[in-house]
Amino acid sequence: MIPESFQVCYDRLWKLLSSRKMKKKDLQSKTNLSSAVIAKLGKGLPVHLNTLLKICSVLHCTLDDIVDVTATLPQRN
Repeated sequence: MIPESFQVCYDRLWKLLSSRKMKKKDLQSKTNLSSAVIAKLGKGLPVHLNTLLKICSVLHCTLDDIVDVTATLPQRN
């Protein structure tokens, strides 16, 4: 079955930042991301893959370390 939609969760990113004693402003500064992109992350909205890869590069981690993606399957009638 093909998923109808995907949900992203950045809880892992926030935990990683917390363990490194970093704030969202620190992440923004180190990655040169706009405040709008940081706000999207804070709201759990999807962002471009390039954005996530930039974060991984700066934090020296993998995508699995910062984001969870889950699929919503269509309901059966």
